Amino acid sequence: MDVRSLRYALTLADELHFGRAAQAHYIAAQPFGRRIAELEHQLGTRLFERTSRRVRLTDAGERFLPRARRVLAELDALMSAAEGDPAGPVLRVGVLGFGLADRWPATRSLLAASRPGLRVAYIELDWPNQYDAVRTGEVDVAIVHDVGGAEDLDIEPVMDTGRYAVVPAESEFADAAELTEADVSGHPRIGLVGQPGLAEWNGRGEVANPISVRSPAGVPIAVATTGCIGLHGEPAMRFFAHPGVCYRPLTGPHATVAIATRRRETRDTIAAFRTAARASTALTELEV
Repeated sequence: MDVRSLRYALTLADELHFGRAAQAHYIAAQPFGRRIAELEHQLGTRLFERTSRRVRLTDAGERFLPRARRVLAELDALMSAAEGDPAGPVLRVGVLGFGLADRWPATRSLLAASRPGLRVAYIELDWPNQYDAVRTGEVDVAIVHDVGGAEDLDIEPVMDTGRYAVVPAESEFADAAELTEADVSGHPRIGLVGQPGLAEWNGRGEVANPISVRSPAGVPIAVATTGCIGLHGEPAMRFFAHPGVCYRPLTGPHATVAIATRRRETRDTIAAFRTAARASTALTELEV
């Protein structure tokens, strides 16, 4: 979503006059109006009612624009956070599985805009080491599957992905619109190796020992190999597609993606990454 168009829409909401709003941004009224129309087209709804005599917010505009104002405040905070420690040359980011999924491009772009000299280094994590990599300083910041057990770290949830069963493509579950724990209770499932809370998220069905995986990327491969059932977050359908499996919604606790850092972390680059991830999440939610 174009940030400049959001700013135009907020100014128009304040002025309720296309000419004055366009003038505030040093742009002619005609291209200003086109940007507003393009934003409305992208959102699939009208934000403003226009007549020859006045401009007013629609009901959709009344709901949308306060959210847009909060998002832009986040972005402004990111861009003004240049004070503090000088940006280091490298930010080591630990990533479990798909991490921020579809929100990576926006996060990278926002981070690059605020810290143009910063290079991001990728470090792959698995469930057993996702918290310890932060504790030991192997990574500066981590994108984790928050399953509890990290009270000594700062954990900030940034994405709720939904809970999906990963089932063999030829199984009786492959055509289900949605599954419940009762539906799959008699079918062996893949064990997930990691913190105690991970087993609880995985469910209480029979685990086919010693079939277990240590990382999200291994789940669909293990399911295709063994015929057991696995669990994943919704973005895995796109990021870990496999011809031998299907992904089906499963009732139960959703998967929570979170940012993990050490307590009392004061480095400016880490604060910038947190803000970029938070702002990219807000921008994505505006498009829904």
